[in-house]
Amino acid sequence: MGVPGPFPGTPGRTDAPAADREEVDRALDRLGAEYEAIETSLLALQDHAGRRLLEGADLTGTTKERWAAAERSITVLWSLFDAYTAALEQARVLRTRRRWPSAQELAELRELLHGDAVTVPDAADGGPGDGPAGPGERFSLVGLVARMNGLYARSLDVIVAADAVWSTLPARIDLLSAELQRTRSLAHSVGVRPGEHPAGDDLERITGELLRLRARVIEDPLAFWVSSSTGSSAPGGGRPDTERYDRAARALEDIRREVAAVLDVRQDAERRLMQLRDVLSRADRTLTEARQARGEVLAKIAASEVPAVSGPSSALHEQLAAAADYRRRAQWHRLSPLLESLEDEAEEELHRARESLTAVTAPLAVRAELRGRLDSYRAKLARHGMAADPLLIERYDLARRMLWSAPCDLRAAEQAVRRYQQAAVEALAAPQLEGKGES
Repeated sequence: MGVPGPFPGTPGRTDAPAADREEVDRALDRLGAEYEAIETSLLALQDHAGRRLLEGADLTGTTKERWAAAERSITVLWSLFDAYTAALEQARVLRTRRRWPSAQELAELRELLHGDAVTVPDAADGGPGDGPAGPGERFSLVGLVARMNGLYARSLDVIVAADAVWSTLPARIDLLSAELQRTRSLAHSVGVRPGEHPAGDDLERITGELLRLRARVIEDPLAFWVSSSTGSSAPGGGRPDTERYDRAARALEDIRREVAAVLDVRQDAERRLMQLRDVLSRADRTLTEARQARGEVLAKIAASEVPAVSGPSSALHEQLAAAADYRRRAQWHRLSPLLESLEDEAEEELHRARESLTAVTAPLAVRAELRGRLDSYRAKLARHGMAADPLLIERYDLARRMLWSAPCDLRAAEQAVRRYQQAAVEALAAPQLEGKGES
């Protein structure tokens, strides 16, 4: 948020004492530049949006503990900065007394600028690596800047991390909640409700999870902060932990797909129900036709085994009625699997009915085939002028009486047709044999 990093000018070693006026002036200029940078950083830290949010929030857990420590650090920071300001001002006043300071004044300036000349009332908020400081402990200006750098970095880390979580997660949770509300409205319109559909129960669970997640993020943002895996010590080194949010988002996406499937079922349900009714109706009509045909076969065909014909499947009709009830009640999660199983079973029922009709009408088909064969040979003989042969007439009349009488003995009729067919073949072959003999 525009807050500078650790203060500039943090040295790795103590500068050598100023040996003359020019070196003292250069040290004062450098320390003055550091002072301005430190002041800018502290003021930016004071005005940081994350700090203002932390100060006004009702915090709990990790964030409450770390922010309390950070507030103490910031208080100590300003105390140290005041000590630094006073020491720098004292050095400036001493330097402005004379244009050409004496050796004693240069030594005094050297002590102020490079020695442990700064006494602080209490800097006891040091963290790891800083070491505790008791009342009246003395620091050099360089040591004071190093101490301020450590406190500043830890305080800024808390503020930046909390601000990053607050800037990321609540807005994303709100967007997901809005999407959840849209999904809930659509789900309710197609009957996906809590207690009636598993996806409706899942919607309620995700709603509660998002409410709890948002409240937790607001009151304890640092519980959702993952420090950098690279071990970076820079303030705010890490990222918001979005695992719980991501789980809720994935769950909502699964529900959206489920609702879309329910919509497809609803739009397609009436058509599929009509097709099912049609298939079962055809199966029932076919079975009725098979039962009627069986009675006809038993009356017209003798010495033939005719299979029994079962009635319509009451179980399928009950399931069809249940499917229609699910359609009226918008219980799509129950209707969808029922329709799938019913469609397969209805096709099997129609196939069974057709097989039953074929099986019971087989004797009639055999009789019809024998009749056709008998008339075919008679017509063929008539074309060759042989239909008046007494033997052929006798065998034709016998076969015809058998085929057109009721009940018809198919076995005997088949033998009679075969004898007539044999006689017809012999009669048709005789002229050909005589012609060959004459030649």
